[in-house]
Amino acid sequence: MFILLASLVLGACSSDNDGPFTVITPDEVPVWHVDWNNDQTRPNWTEPDASLYENWTILKVQIEDELKPYVSEGDLMALFVNGELRGLASPAVNASDGQTAGGKFLMKAYGNEAGDETVTMTLQYYNQQLKHIFTLSADIALDSDETTGIDEDFIPEFTYGSAKYPEMMTVIPETILTRFNIKPTSGSMVAAFVGEECRGTATISATGSTSLLIRCRTQGELITLKYYDNTEKKLYTIRDIANL
Repeated sequence: MFILLASLVLGACSSDNDGPFTVITPDEVPVWHVDWNNDQTRPNWTEPDASLYENWTILKVQIEDELKPYVSEGDLMALFVNGELRGLASPAVNASDGQTAGGKFLMKAYGNEAGDETVTMTLQYYNQQLKHIFTLSADIALDSDETTGIDEDFIPEFTYGSAKYPEMMTVIPETILTRFNIKPTSGSMVAAFVGEECRGTATISATGSTSLLIRCRTQGELITLKYYDNTEKKLYTIRDIANL
């Protein structure tokens, strides 16, 4: 479970909207990304017994772009219904070279539900490289006449079900930058940090309303916003912008 906060409470700033920030000109363009490494044990999931079920459906899961670089042959994808394992798969591989096929998982999902009955499933994705089990719930019809992810991509947002970052909030960085008289530039980079740990990244949009998703371990963490202006080549750091 996670908490999605739609607003930002600014902290550590004075009543005249001036606030503590620094600006430098770095020698290199910064590279920011969320660290998804965790320390979870590999699960001992086993294939369900097909003889116990009357029907099955095909489920093809595409891993979201943020996690694709970490996909390896040791990964596992499991589907549960009411805590019961109904499907299990390893990453699909290319027939030509045997390499993982871009983060795709193809599985049979078993069930005894009627064809028009929709159940709430829980997908769990174990990433071996990251030692991280991602969990996400969704509704699915376990019908032998239906497929999921075949005709159109099924891309669960597993980063929303992170065991490492169970709390989340969304902010509009342009609002924060403008408050400190910093003019946002389309195409520039922005990132949220807790200490030295990157918790979210985004690129400033041309619409002036960028959505920056910030991942948090617990409530009450203080967030630092970093903004790299790709025109001025300057790095702005605004500390303690939020108090969850």
